[in-house]
Amino acid sequence: MKVVVMGAGFGGIASALRARALGFDVVLVEKNQQIGGRAQVFNVDGYRHDAGPTVITAPFLFDELFALFNRERADYIEFTPLKVWYRFVFDDLSTFDYGGSQHDIETAIGNIDPSDVQHYRSLLQESKSIYHVGFERLADKPFHRMADMMKLLPAMIKLKSYRSVWQLVSSHMQNEKLRQAFSIQPLLVGGNPFDTTSIYNLIHFLERKFGIHFAMGGTGSLVKALEKLMIEQDIEIITSNSVELIETKDNYVKSVTLQDGTNLPCDHLISNIDPAYLYGKLLKKESSIVATARTKLARKSMGLFVLFFGTDKQYSAVEHHTILLGKRFKGLLDDIFKHKVLTDDFSLYLHRPTATDPSFAPQGHDSFYALVPVPNLDGGQNWKEDGEKLKQRVIKRLSQTVLPDLESHIQSVFYMTPEDFKDDYLSPSGAGFSISPHFYQSAWFRYHNNGEGLNNLSLAGAGTHPGAGLPGVLSSAKVVESLLKQKYGKVGGSQ
Repeated sequence: MKVVVMGAGFGGIASALRARALGFDVVLVEKNQQIGGRAQVFNVDGYRHDAGPTVITAPFLFDELFALFNRERADYIEFTPLKVWYRFVFDDLSTFDYGGSQHDIETAIGNIDPSDVQHYRSLLQESKSIYHVGFERLADKPFHRMADMMKLLPAMIKLKSYRSVWQLVSSHMQNEKLRQAFSIQPLLVGGNPFDTTSIYNLIHFLERKFGIHFAMGGTGSLVKALEKLMIEQDIEIITSNSVELIETKDNYVKSVTLQDGTNLPCDHLISNIDPAYLYGKLLKKESSIVATARTKLARKSMGLFVLFFGTDKQYSAVEHHTILLGKRFKGLLDDIFKHKVLTDDFSLYLHRPTATDPSFAPQGHDSFYALVPVPNLDGGQNWKEDGEKLKQRVIKRLSQTVLPDLESHIQSVFYMTPEDFKDDYLSPSGAGFSISPHFYQSAWFRYHNNGEGLNNLSLAGAGTHPGAGLPGVLSSAKVVESLLKQKYGKVGGSQ
Protein backbone atom coordinates (compact mmCIF):
# COMPACT_ATOMS: atom_id res chain seq x y z
CA MET A 1 0.00 0.00 0.00
CA LYS A 2 1.25 3.46 -0.94
CA VAL A 3 1.30 6.23 1.66
CA VAL A 4 2.08 9.76 0.52
CA VAL A 5 3.24 12.19 3.20
CA MET A 6 2.76 15.81 2.21
CA GLY A 7 5.19 18.13 4.00
CA ALA A 8 8.52 17.12 5.53
CA GLY A 9 8.50 18.94 8.83
CA PHE A 10 9.22 16.87 11.92
CA GLY A 11 5.59 15.73 12.02
CA GLY A 12 5.84 14.52 8.42
CA ILE A 13 9.21 12.87 8.91
CA ALA A 14 8.03 11.05 12.04
CA SER A 15 4.80 10.01 10.28
CA ALA A 16 6.75 8.67 7.31
CA LEU A 17 8.98 6.59 9.57
CA ARG A 18 6.09 5.24 11.61
CA ALA A 19 4.13 4.35 8.45
CA ARG A 20 7.19 2.62 7.02
CA ALA A 21 7.66 0.62 10.21
CA LEU A 22 4.09 -0.63 9.72
CA GLY A 23 5.11 -1.90 6.29
CA PHE A 24 3.69 0.79 4.01
CA ASP A 25 5.45 1.97 0.84
CA VAL A 26 6.11 5.63 1.72
CA VAL A 27 6.78 8.73 -0.37
CA LEU A 28 7.62 11.99 1.41
CA VAL A 29 7.03 15.22 -0.57
CA GLU A 30 8.52 18.60 0.44
CA LYS A 31 8.17 21.93 -1.39
CA ASN A 32 11.50 23.33 -0.15
CA GLN A 33 14.99 22.24 -1.19
CA GLN A 34 15.68 20.81 2.25
CA ILE A 35 13.42 18.61 4.34
CA GLY A 36 12.74 19.67 7.93
CA GLY A 37 9.88 22.14 7.48
CA ARG A 38 10.69 25.18 9.60
CA ALA A 39 13.97 23.53 10.60
CA GLN A 40 15.84 24.97 7.63
CA VAL A 41 19.56 25.73 7.81
CA PHE A 42 21.23 28.88 6.50
CA ASN A 43 24.97 29.00 5.84
CA VAL A 44 26.18 32.57 5.30
CA ASP A 45 29.81 33.74 5.25
CA GLY A 46 30.97 30.90 7.48
CA TYR A 47 28.11 31.32 9.98
CA ARG A 48 25.54 28.54 10.34
CA HIS A 49 22.02 29.26 11.53
CA ASP A 50 19.21 26.89 12.46
CA ALA A 51 16.10 28.71 11.28
CA GLY A 52 13.58 26.71 13.27
CA PRO A 53 13.35 24.82 16.59
CA THR A 54 16.47 24.82 18.72
CA VAL A 55 15.31 23.16 21.95
CA ILE A 56 15.03 19.38 22.52
CA THR A 57 12.76 18.79 25.53
CA ALA A 58 11.66 15.16 25.03
CA PRO A 59 14.62 13.27 23.55
CA PHE A 60 12.90 9.91 24.00
CA LEU A 61 10.48 10.83 21.20
CA PHE A 62 13.40 10.90 18.78
CA ASP A 63 14.88 7.75 20.31
CA GLU A 64 11.59 5.99 19.52
CA LEU A 65 11.87 6.76 15.80
CA PHE A 66 15.25 5.05 15.52
CA ALA A 67 14.14 2.19 17.77
CA LEU A 68 11.35 1.40 15.28
CA PHE A 69 14.10 -0.05 13.10
CA ASN A 70 16.33 -1.41 15.88
CA ARG A 71 18.68 1.55 15.61
CA GLU A 72 20.19 3.74 18.32
CA ARG A 73 19.66 7.47 17.98
CA ALA A 74 23.08 8.14 19.53
CA ASP A 75 24.72 6.39 16.57
CA TYR A 76 23.24 9.05 14.27
CA ILE A 77 23.16 12.27 16.31
CA GLU A 78 24.47 13.44 19.69
CA PHE A 79 22.20 15.23 22.17
CA THR A 80 23.98 17.40 24.75
CA PRO A 81 22.14 18.42 27.94
CA LEU A 82 22.35 22.08 28.92
CA LYS A 83 22.83 23.14 32.52
CA VAL A 84 21.22 26.56 32.11
CA TRP A 85 18.07 26.00 30.08
CA TYR A 86 17.13 29.67 29.71
CA ARG A 87 18.61 32.86 31.07
CA PHE A 88 15.89 35.44 31.61
CA VAL A 89 17.08 39.05 31.40
CA PHE A 90 14.52 41.50 32.76
CA ASP A 91 14.14 45.13 31.78
CA ASP A 92 16.26 46.28 34.74
CA LEU A 93 18.97 43.84 33.49
CA SER A 94 18.60 41.55 36.48
CA THR A 95 18.75 37.88 35.50
CA PHE A 96 17.22 34.52 36.37
CA ASP A 97 19.04 31.36 35.27
CA TYR A 98 16.47 28.61 34.90
CA GLY A 99 17.68 25.03 34.65
CA GLY A 100 19.93 22.41 36.15
CA SER A 101 19.02 20.51 39.29
CA GLN A 102 16.11 21.22 41.59
CA HIS A 103 18.62 22.82 43.96
CA ASP A 104 19.98 25.05 41.18
CA ILE A 105 16.50 26.28 40.26
CA GLU A 106 15.45 26.90 43.87
CA THR A 107 18.68 28.78 44.56
CA ALA A 108 18.09 31.02 41.54
CA ILE A 109 14.49 31.63 42.64
CA GLY A 110 15.67 32.44 46.15
CA ASN A 111 18.03 35.07 44.79
CA ILE A 112 15.02 36.91 43.40
CA ASP A 113 12.38 36.18 46.05
CA PRO A 114 13.03 33.62 48.83
CA SER A 115 9.33 33.36 49.63
CA ASP A 116 8.65 31.91 46.17
CA VAL A 117 10.86 28.85 46.65
CA GLN A 118 8.06 26.98 48.40
CA HIS A 119 5.56 28.35 45.89
CA TYR A 120 7.66 26.94 43.07
CA ARG A 121 7.50 23.47 44.65
CA SER A 122 3.69 23.61 44.65
CA LEU A 123 3.71 24.86 41.02
CA LEU A 124 5.95 21.99 40.02
CA GLN A 125 3.64 19.51 41.74
CA GLU A 126 0.59 20.86 39.92
CA SER A 127 2.50 20.85 36.63
CA LYS A 128 3.34 17.20 37.26
CA SER A 129 -0.35 16.37 37.70
CA ILE A 130 -1.18 18.16 34.45
CA TYR A 131 1.65 16.32 32.69
CA HIS A 132 0.25 12.93 33.71
CA VAL A 133 -3.09 13.78 32.08
CA GLY A 134 -2.14 16.21 29.34
CA PHE A 135 0.92 14.40 28.02
CA GLU A 136 0.84 10.80 29.15
CA ARG A 137 -2.90 10.27 28.62
CA LEU A 138 -3.79 12.84 25.97
CA ALA A 139 -0.84 13.74 23.71
CA ASP A 140 -0.62 10.55 21.64
CA LYS A 141 -4.35 9.69 21.58
CA PRO A 142 -6.75 10.62 18.75
CA PHE A 143 -9.42 13.19 19.59
CA HIS A 144 -11.66 13.11 16.52
CA ARG A 145 -14.70 11.91 18.48
CA MET A 146 -16.47 13.95 21.11
CA ALA A 147 -16.67 10.78 23.21
CA ASP A 148 -12.85 10.82 23.48
CA MET A 149 -13.05 14.32 24.92
CA MET A 150 -15.83 13.42 27.32
CA LYS A 151 -13.80 10.59 28.84
CA LEU A 152 -11.11 13.02 29.93
CA LEU A 153 -13.43 15.90 30.77
CA PRO A 154 -13.67 15.10 34.51
CA ALA A 155 -9.87 15.03 34.80
CA MET A 156 -9.54 18.27 32.84
CA ILE A 157 -12.14 19.97 35.04
CA LYS A 158 -10.38 18.70 38.17
CA LEU A 159 -7.14 20.21 36.85
CA LYS A 160 -8.97 23.48 36.11
CA SER A 161 -7.77 23.44 32.51
CA TYR A 162 -10.16 26.31 31.77
CA ARG A 163 -7.65 28.58 33.51
CA SER A 164 -4.92 30.26 31.51
CA VAL A 165 -1.25 29.47 32.04
CA TRP A 166 -0.84 32.93 33.59
CA GLN A 167 -3.67 32.31 36.04
CA LEU A 168 -2.22 28.97 37.08
CA VAL A 169 1.30 30.33 37.59
CA SER A 170 0.01 33.41 39.43
CA SER A 171 -1.94 31.20 41.83
CA HIS A 172 1.45 29.93 43.03
CA MET A 173 4.25 32.42 42.32
CA GLN A 174 3.99 35.89 43.90
CA ASN A 175 6.97 37.72 42.38
CA GLU A 176 6.12 39.46 39.11
CA LYS A 177 9.43 38.56 37.44
CA LEU A 178 9.07 34.90 38.35
CA ARG A 179 5.46 34.90 37.18
CA GLN A 180 6.64 36.08 33.79
CA ALA A 181 9.48 33.56 33.62
CA PHE A 182 7.27 30.59 34.48
CA SER A 183 4.50 31.72 32.12
CA ILE A 184 6.69 32.05 29.04
CA GLN A 185 6.34 28.47 27.70
CA PRO A 186 3.13 29.08 25.67
CA LEU A 187 5.01 31.59 23.54
CA LEU A 188 7.33 28.76 22.48
CA VAL A 189 4.34 27.02 20.88
CA GLY A 190 2.55 30.10 19.57
CA GLY A 191 0.24 30.96 22.46
CA ASN A 192 -0.49 33.95 24.65
CA PRO A 193 0.08 32.98 28.32
CA PHE A 194 -3.03 35.00 29.22
CA ASP A 195 -5.42 32.87 27.13
CA THR A 196 -3.55 29.60 26.52
CA THR A 197 -5.14 26.75 28.46
CA SER A 198 -3.20 25.77 31.55
CA ILE A 199 -2.86 22.24 30.10
CA TYR A 200 0.21 23.66 28.38
CA ASN A 201 1.84 24.17 31.77
CA LEU A 202 2.78 20.51 31.40
CA ILE A 203 5.76 21.87 29.42
CA HIS A 204 7.26 22.97 32.73
CA PHE A 205 7.27 19.46 34.17
CA LEU A 206 8.40 18.05 30.81
CA GLU A 207 11.48 20.27 31.07
CA ARG A 208 12.04 19.26 34.69
CA LYS A 209 11.66 15.52 33.92
CA PHE A 210 13.85 15.28 30.81
CA GLY A 211 15.92 18.46 30.83
CA ILE A 212 16.71 20.58 27.77
CA HIS A 213 19.13 19.29 25.16
CA PHE A 214 20.85 20.53 22.05
CA ALA A 215 21.49 18.45 18.95
CA MET A 216 25.18 18.81 18.19
CA GLY A 217 25.58 20.24 14.74
CA GLY A 218 22.20 21.86 15.19
CA THR A 219 18.63 20.94 14.39
CA GLY A 220 19.69 20.70 10.76
CA SER A 221 22.03 17.85 11.70
CA LEU A 222 19.12 16.13 13.44
CA VAL A 223 17.12 16.42 10.22
CA LYS A 224 20.06 14.92 8.31
CA ALA A 225 20.20 12.03 10.77
CA LEU A 226 16.51 11.32 10.26
CA GLU A 227 16.95 11.66 6.50
CA LYS A 228 19.70 9.05 6.62
CA LEU A 229 17.41 6.72 8.55
CA MET A 230 14.61 7.23 6.02
CA ILE A 231 16.91 6.48 3.09
CA GLU A 232 18.11 3.32 4.83
CA GLN A 233 14.48 2.26 5.16
CA ASP A 234 13.69 2.91 1.47
CA ILE A 235 11.43 5.89 2.03
CA GLU A 236 11.33 7.90 -1.19
CA ILE A 237 12.01 11.61 -0.58
CA ILE A 238 10.95 14.24 -3.14
CA THR A 239 12.08 17.83 -2.54
CA SER A 240 11.61 21.17 -4.36
CA ASN A 241 8.15 19.97 -5.38
CA SER A 242 4.83 20.85 -3.78
CA VAL A 243 1.48 19.10 -3.97
CA GLU A 244 -0.72 21.21 -6.23
CA LEU A 245 -3.77 18.96 -6.57
CA ILE A 246 -5.36 16.23 -4.45
CA GLU A 247 -7.57 14.02 -6.62
CA THR A 248 -10.51 12.41 -4.82
CA LYS A 249 -13.37 10.07 -5.63
CA ASP A 250 -16.17 8.79 -3.42
CA ASN A 251 -14.64 10.40 -0.31
CA TYR A 252 -11.23 8.83 -0.88
CA VAL A 253 -7.93 10.36 -1.97
CA LYS A 254 -6.87 8.59 -5.17
CA SER A 255 -3.68 10.45 -6.11
CA VAL A 256 -1.78 13.70 -5.73
CA THR A 257 -0.29 15.79 -8.51
CA LEU A 258 2.93 17.66 -7.87
CA GLN A 259 4.09 21.04 -9.11
CA ASP A 260 6.14 19.45 -11.91
CA GLY A 261 3.16 17.44 -13.11
CA THR A 262 4.14 14.14 -11.50
CA ASN A 263 1.10 12.12 -10.42
CA LEU A 264 1.52 9.88 -7.37
CA PRO A 265 -1.09 7.15 -6.71
CA CYS A 266 -2.13 7.25 -3.08
CA ASP A 267 -3.82 4.66 -0.86
CA HIS A 268 -3.49 6.92 2.18
CA LEU A 269 -2.51 10.59 2.44
CA ILE A 270 -0.81 12.08 5.50
CA SER A 271 -0.76 15.87 5.54
CA ASN A 272 1.94 17.69 7.47
CA ILE A 273 1.10 21.08 5.99
CA ASP A 274 -0.90 23.70 7.86
CA PRO A 275 -4.49 22.40 8.16
CA ALA A 276 -5.91 25.83 7.36
CA TYR A 277 -4.04 25.73 4.04
CA LEU A 278 -5.00 22.09 3.43
CA TYR A 279 -8.73 22.63 3.95
CA GLY A 280 -8.83 26.24 2.74
CA LYS A 281 -6.88 25.71 -0.50
CA LEU A 282 -6.26 22.10 -1.51
CA LEU A 283 -9.47 20.51 -0.19
CA LYS A 284 -11.83 23.44 -0.29
CA LYS A 285 -14.63 21.44 -1.92
CA GLU A 286 -13.98 18.09 -0.26
CA SER A 287 -13.63 19.10 3.38
CA SER A 288 -16.45 18.59 5.86
CA ILE A 289 -18.61 21.31 7.36
CA VAL A 290 -16.65 21.00 10.63
CA ALA A 291 -13.27 21.44 8.92
CA THR A 292 -14.58 24.38 6.88
CA ALA A 293 -15.94 26.06 10.01
CA ARG A 294 -12.69 25.48 11.89
CA THR A 295 -10.73 27.05 9.05
CA LYS A 296 -12.97 30.12 8.88
CA LEU A 297 -13.01 30.64 12.64
CA ALA A 298 -9.41 29.61 13.44
CA ARG A 299 -7.38 32.03 15.54
CA LYS A 300 -3.85 31.95 14.20
CA SER A 301 -0.74 32.14 16.36
CA MET A 302 1.38 35.26 16.37
CA GLY A 303 3.93 35.93 13.66
CA LEU A 304 7.70 35.85 14.06
CA PHE A 305 10.47 38.22 13.07
CA VAL A 306 13.79 36.37 13.10
CA LEU A 307 17.08 38.26 12.82
CA PHE A 308 20.14 36.17 11.88
CA PHE A 309 23.67 37.47 12.33
CA GLY A 310 27.23 36.65 13.28
CA THR A 311 29.77 38.59 15.33
CA ASP A 312 33.51 38.91 14.78
CA LYS A 313 34.06 38.39 18.51
CA GLN A 314 32.68 35.98 21.09
CA TYR A 315 30.22 37.03 23.78
CA SER A 316 31.24 34.26 26.15
CA ALA A 317 29.04 35.51 29.01
CA VAL A 318 25.87 34.93 26.95
CA GLU A 319 24.10 31.61 27.53
CA HIS A 320 22.90 29.28 24.78
CA HIS A 321 19.27 30.40 25.27
CA THR A 322 18.43 33.90 26.49
CA ILE A 323 14.99 35.48 26.86
CA LEU A 324 15.17 39.27 26.98
CA LEU A 325 11.97 40.73 28.43
CA GLY A 326 10.81 44.30 27.92
CA LYS A 327 9.11 46.80 30.21
CA ARG A 328 5.62 45.57 29.38
CA PHE A 329 4.38 42.00 29.58
CA LYS A 330 0.58 41.71 29.30
CA GLY A 331 0.24 44.97 27.38
CA LEU A 332 2.79 43.88 24.80
CA LEU A 333 1.12 40.49 24.40
CA ASP A 334 -2.27 42.18 23.95
CA ASP A 335 -0.78 44.35 21.21
CA ILE A 336 0.65 41.29 19.43
CA PHE A 337 -2.23 38.83 19.80
CA LYS A 338 -5.37 40.98 20.14
CA HIS A 339 -4.72 44.39 18.61
CA LYS A 340 -2.16 43.06 16.08
CA VAL A 341 -0.09 46.22 16.15
CA LEU A 342 3.69 46.47 15.92
CA THR A 343 4.96 48.57 18.81
CA ASP A 344 8.33 50.18 19.48
CA ASP A 345 8.95 47.90 22.47
CA PHE A 346 9.40 44.15 22.23
CA SER A 347 10.72 41.05 23.97
CA LEU A 348 12.89 38.48 22.25
CA TYR A 349 14.53 35.07 22.41
CA LEU A 350 18.25 35.03 21.60
CA HIS A 351 19.89 31.83 20.38
CA ARG A 352 23.68 31.49 20.69
CA PRO A 353 24.49 27.93 19.54
CA THR A 354 28.22 28.65 19.66
CA ALA A 355 27.91 28.54 23.46
CA THR A 356 27.60 24.75 23.06
CA ASP A 357 28.85 24.00 19.55
CA PRO A 358 31.68 26.22 18.19
CA SER A 359 31.24 24.77 14.69
CA PHE A 360 28.41 27.26 14.07
CA ALA A 361 30.87 30.11 13.42
CA PRO A 362 34.50 30.75 12.41
CA GLN A 363 37.02 30.47 15.23
CA GLY A 364 36.70 33.38 17.65
CA HIS A 365 33.27 34.36 16.28
CA ASP A 366 29.68 33.77 17.41
CA SER A 367 26.50 32.82 15.57
CA PHE A 368 23.14 34.22 16.71
CA TYR A 369 19.52 34.56 15.90
CA ALA A 370 17.05 36.83 17.67
CA LEU A 371 13.39 35.80 17.50
CA VAL A 372 10.80 38.50 18.14
CA PRO A 373 7.07 37.71 18.53
CA VAL A 374 5.12 40.09 16.28
CA PRO A 375 1.57 40.31 14.88
CA ASN A 376 0.74 37.88 12.12
CA LEU A 377 -0.19 39.19 8.66
CA ASP A 378 -3.76 39.91 9.77
CA GLY A 379 -2.26 43.05 11.33
CA GLY A 380 -1.60 44.49 7.88
CA GLN A 381 1.99 45.56 8.52
CA ASN A 382 4.21 46.51 5.57
CA TRP A 383 7.13 44.20 6.28
CA LYS A 384 9.31 45.63 3.52
CA GLU A 385 9.48 48.80 5.59
CA ASP A 386 8.80 47.48 9.08
CA GLY A 387 11.36 44.69 8.73
CA GLU A 388 14.22 47.15 8.27
CA LYS A 389 13.02 49.33 11.13
CA LEU A 390 12.65 46.39 13.50
CA LYS A 391 16.07 45.07 12.51
CA GLN A 392 17.67 48.31 13.62
CA ARG A 393 15.69 48.40 16.88
CA VAL A 394 16.66 44.82 17.73
CA ILE A 395 20.36 45.48 17.08
CA LYS A 396 20.23 48.63 19.21
CA ARG A 397 18.43 46.85 22.07
CA LEU A 398 20.89 43.95 22.08
CA SER A 399 23.82 46.36 22.00
CA GLN A 400 22.42 48.21 25.03
CA THR A 401 21.86 45.01 27.00
CA VAL A 402 23.42 41.57 26.49
CA LEU A 403 25.66 42.19 23.45
CA PRO A 404 27.60 45.39 24.21
CA ASP A 405 28.84 47.34 21.19
CA LEU A 406 27.10 44.94 18.83
CA GLU A 407 26.95 47.56 16.07
CA SER A 408 30.76 47.40 15.80
CA HIS A 409 30.96 43.61 15.63
CA ILE A 410 27.84 42.42 13.80
CA GLN A 411 28.34 40.49 10.55
CA SER A 412 26.25 39.02 7.73
CA VAL A 413 22.80 40.23 8.82
CA PHE A 414 19.54 39.00 7.30
CA TYR A 415 16.03 38.33 8.58
CA MET A 416 12.71 36.56 8.08
CA THR A 417 9.27 38.11 8.55
CA PRO A 418 5.74 36.66 8.63
CA GLU A 419 5.71 37.15 4.84
CA ASP A 420 8.48 34.54 4.58
CA PHE A 421 6.54 32.12 6.78
CA LYS A 422 3.54 32.54 4.48
CA ASP A 423 5.56 31.94 1.30
CA ASP A 424 8.14 29.38 2.46
CA TYR A 425 5.93 27.26 4.72
CA LEU A 426 2.44 27.87 3.25
CA SER A 427 1.41 29.27 6.63
CA PRO A 428 -1.90 31.19 6.43
CA SER A 429 -1.54 34.71 7.84
CA GLY A 430 2.20 34.05 8.15
CA ALA A 431 1.57 32.46 11.56
CA GLY A 432 4.67 31.13 13.26
CA PHE A 433 2.95 28.12 14.87
CA SER A 434 -0.29 27.48 12.92
CA ILE A 435 -3.36 28.02 15.15
CA SER A 436 -3.00 29.28 18.71
CA PRO A 437 -3.37 26.86 21.65
CA HIS A 438 -6.22 28.37 23.64
CA PHE A 439 -8.85 26.09 25.19
CA TYR A 440 -11.27 26.08 22.24
CA GLN A 441 -8.45 25.11 19.87
CA SER A 442 -7.15 22.19 21.93
CA ALA A 443 -7.90 18.43 22.00
CA TRP A 444 -11.24 17.75 20.24
CA PHE A 445 -11.56 21.46 19.33
CA ARG A 446 -8.25 21.42 17.41
CA TYR A 447 -7.94 20.16 13.84
CA HIS A 448 -8.43 16.39 14.02
CA ASN A 449 -5.66 13.93 13.15
CA ASN A 450 -8.32 11.85 11.43
CA GLY A 451 -9.02 13.77 8.21
CA GLU A 452 -12.35 15.52 7.78
CA GLY A 453 -14.51 14.52 4.82
CA LEU A 454 -12.13 11.91 3.39
CA ASN A 455 -11.71 8.32 4.56
CA ASN A 456 -7.99 7.91 3.87
CA LEU A 457 -6.58 11.22 5.11
CA SER A 458 -4.59 11.83 8.31
CA LEU A 459 -3.08 15.02 9.70
CA ALA A 460 0.14 15.54 11.62
CA GLY A 461 2.00 18.66 12.67
CA ALA A 462 1.61 21.87 14.66
CA GLY A 463 -1.98 22.65 13.70
CA THR A 464 -3.36 19.28 14.73
CA HIS A 465 -3.73 17.60 18.12
CA PRO A 466 -1.78 17.80 20.41
CA GLY A 467 -0.16 21.03 19.18
CA ALA A 468 3.01 22.86 18.20
CA GLY A 469 6.56 22.35 19.44
CA LEU A 470 8.73 19.31 18.83
CA PRO A 471 7.05 17.10 21.48
CA GLY A 472 3.66 18.06 20.04
CA VAL A 473 4.39 17.38 16.38
CA LEU A 474 6.25 14.13 17.15
CA SER A 475 3.30 13.01 19.27
CA SER A 476 0.92 13.85 16.43
CA ALA A 477 2.77 11.28 14.32
CA LYS A 478 2.12 8.69 17.04
CA VAL A 479 -1.58 9.50 16.77
CA VAL A 480 -1.41 9.04 12.99
CA GLU A 481 0.35 5.70 13.51
CA SER A 482 -2.47 4.52 15.80
CA LEU A 483 -5.06 5.55 13.18
CA LEU A 484 -3.19 3.63 10.46
CA LYS A 485 -3.10 0.55 12.70
CA GLN A 486 -6.82 0.80 13.38
CA LYS A 487 -7.65 1.12 9.69
CA TYR A 488 -5.17 -1.22 8.02
CA GLY A 489 -3.31 -3.19 10.67
CA LYS A 490 0.37 -3.90 10.05
CA VAL A 491 0.69 -4.45 6.30
CA GLY A 492 4.25 -5.74 6.40
CA GLY A 493 7.36 -6.10 8.52
CA SER A 494 9.73 -3.21 9.28
CA GLN A 495 12.80 -3.13 7.10
